[in-house]
Order: sequence, then C-alpha cells, then structure tokens
Amino acid sequence: MAVQIPYRRDMAFEYGRLEPVAPGLRRIVAQNPSAFTFHGTGTYVVGEGRVAVIDPGPDDPAHIDALLAGLGGERVSHILVTHTHHDHSPGAAPLRQATGAPTFGFGPHGAGRPEAAGQQAVEGGDLDFVPDRRLVDGDVVAGPGWTIEAVHTPGHTSNHLCFSWREPKVLFTGDHVMGWSTSVITPPDGDMGDYMESLRRLLSRDEETYWPTHGPAIIDPRTHVEAFIAHRGEREAQLLGQLAAGPATIMDMVPTIYAGVDPALYPAAARSSFAHLLHLHDQGRVRAEPGPGLDARWSLA
Repeated sequence: MAVQIPYRRDMAFEYGRLEPVAPGLRRIVAQNPSAFTFHGTGTYVVGEGRVAVIDPGPDDPAHIDALLAGLGGERVSHILVTHTHHDHSPGAAPLRQATGAPTFGFGPHGAGRPEAAGQQAVEGGDLDFVPDRRLVDGDVVAGPGWTIEAVHTPGHTSNHLCFSWREPKVLFTGDHVMGWSTSVITPPDGDMGDYMESLRRLLSRDEETYWPTHGPAIIDPRTHVEAFIAHRGEREAQLLGQLAAGPATIMDMVPTIYAGVDPALYPAAARSSFAHLLHLHDQGRVRAEPGPGLDARWSLA
C-alpha cells in the first residue's frame, strides 16, 4: 500500500495583508501562486516592535510595499532567508534598502556544495543574493521576546536553513518540509542523500509546530516527517522495481512511477527521480551509461 502523507492544504489568508497567525507571529502571502509555490510565498514576521522577517519572497514591489505598510512604524532588525530560490530571497534586497536591516543566510546559491559550483543548476536560483551575515548550523539571533537558531538542512538546496524559534518551539521550515506537497530535489545543488539526512535530523528535535514558507502550519511534525521519509523510500523502491525489468532512462520510468500526475510536472518528477538515482548510485546499487545524467540509461548494479 502506498505511503499516505498527511497533507495539509486548508489555508485562510488574504493577499496583500499582514495577518496574525499565532501569538507573536504574522504572515503575508505574496501573489505568486504556481504548481511549485501553492498559494504563494508566505513571508513571516516574528515579534512586535523590533521584528525579524523570514523569507521576504520574490522581487515584487507590491509584496514588499504591503509588508512595510503592515508593519507601520515597527523596526525590522533581521532579514532571514531560508534559501536562494527566486520565490524566497530576491525580496531581501528591496526590504534591506527600505529598512536598513542586515540580511542573514547560509551563503550564496550553491554555498553548501562548492565542488558543484562550476556545473551548478541555476534554474530557479537567485544568484544575486549574498547575506550580510552568514549563519551556520547552531548560530543564534535574537530580539525582544524571540530567539531564533539556524538549523542547516541541506537537500532541497545546499544552503537551505530552517529557523527554530525557541520560545514557542516553532520551526520555520522553508521548502524542506511543507504541508501541501513534497519538495523537489534538483541536482547537483540539491542532493537526495543530504535531504534524507536532514529529514532524519528533525526527528531528534523538539519543535511542536512547523511553519513552511508555502502552505499552512504542520501541527504534527513527527508524523509528517516520518511519512516523508517513508515516501522517499517508496520512490527508491519503485525505481529499483522498474530497473529490475531491464535498463531504462528516467523518462521511460516517470510516467509509470508518477501515474496520475499532470504530465506538465514530468520534468520536475524527472529531476526528483534523478536525485534518487544519484543517491542509489552513490550507494553502489545502480549504474548509468555513459555516466550519471538525466538522459543516461540506468540499470541495477
């Protein structure tokens, strides 16, 4: 029986409005809905008076203006970025210009995989973002009533951070764990082995609620993360099952493995399958001719 992921997709919000979603926490959703962003990018504001902004979103003047209007005279002291995709980090520059607040992140796009820099997949990558201050795993920033710890969770991207708001045991999960969908892992910057390890790491933490950048809160995070881990194991088993019938390309396998999925999403499914196959290749379980690649012919080792 297929793994059942407890998706959460019910979400009340109004575009252009900074709204309270929990004590001490507000969110404004950018009007950039898509098959990959759900309703759009959720920009979070932690605290009151002197606040931290998490994931300012796309370079959308209307979104930044609405965020600033919602804040009124409050001071932004920190701009935190989970990772450098176009729906998360480009808004940091205009927000920094408007507020003078420094930006914080793990590093520029690809910062976690320097060995892949020359061959980096840049689709969707914000190559302009460089944080004013680099955060590594365990670093802490703070303001009145809030303490936020950086948790390095590579996989979706190599520079992906989650942010743990210690006081209410909340984790801002960016695209690492979302309630409405699974994450797309795109090599070479995205790495399935890193992603699985980052998921397993969350099981040892004590946060009680996750707030992803897209979609509603996750209120039973352990069950959700365990389902994601099981789902990825199922995908690997499906790929191995396909290859048990003989060598195949990724696009030979995708329509069967992703039966029922809109064919328009097959390219994203192919990239995710490629990430799984690279992970299996690293484990010595599959091989590829002429070598690992999206167009390679894969077989069991």
